[in-house]
Amino acid sequence: MRQPSRADRRRNSRGGDPTHPTKRDPMVTVYMIIGIVIAAVFAAFALSRAYSNHREAAISGLEVATPSPGPNSAPKAIDLSKVDKDTIVGTKFFQRLNSPGGGQGQTVDGIPCESSEAAVLHIHVHLSIFNRGKQIAIPQYAGMAATTPTSVCLYWLHTHDASGIIHLEASQVEAPQGGLYTLGNFFDIWGYTLGPEQIASFKGPVTTYVNGQIYTGDLKAIELTSHKQIVLEVGTPLVPPPTYTFPLGY
Repeated sequence: MRQPSRADRRRNSRGGDPTHPTKRDPMVTVYMIIGIVIAAVFAAFALSRAYSNHREAAISGLEVATPSPGPNSAPKAIDLSKVDKDTIVGTKFFQRLNSPGGGQGQTVDGIPCESSEAAVLHIHVHLSIFNRGKQIAIPQYAGMAATTPTSVCLYWLHTHDASGIIHLEASQVEAPQGGLYTLGNFFDIWGYTLGPEQIASFKGPVTTYVNGQIYTGDLKAIELTSHKQIVLEVGTPLVPPPTYTFPLGY
């Protein structure tokens, strides 16, 4: 009489039929079901991750819409009509709020830091910074300062998001030092270098465009007027200056 093999004994202990050694072990089906479930879980996770990455690129990037170097490029205007707190135009680099060398609540260029926004003058300007052809995002809350652990003050020039839009909301039409508010005022408040050979910590020859045209004057003297678009490019390659469509009501 044939002695049951080890496989037969294992099969018998699991409900198999030792007289039919070729009969499928019922546990195999269980293992297959478990394997299918695990594979489905991993597939769902991968799809969720892919969707999340796609959404992040679409919403918090707008970097995909940034122009690339090319002598014949004619980039379309980038629509900022869906700007929100998650919008990021360019690559994150700067921290929120101002640098230690910028406004920390004290008056800067005669401009105070106040607990609420002013409304006598309210316009919007767009600023883009490129370093060696790569767009660097202007951070959210530049031009604001933490006055206590739970409160901040706002300078008349500040950002609400990382779209590159500068909000100029002032209590007086003319700047405290006379004339119009300038890009120099914003950089003084923000606390970063603005010059022909350096923007913030990015060093190299600076090419400047104002409303799509080359600008060769003093960068600090660029006047901030409604919907003006300023592009600062450090080093090369140079990219065609992007243009933006401001949100309705800006």
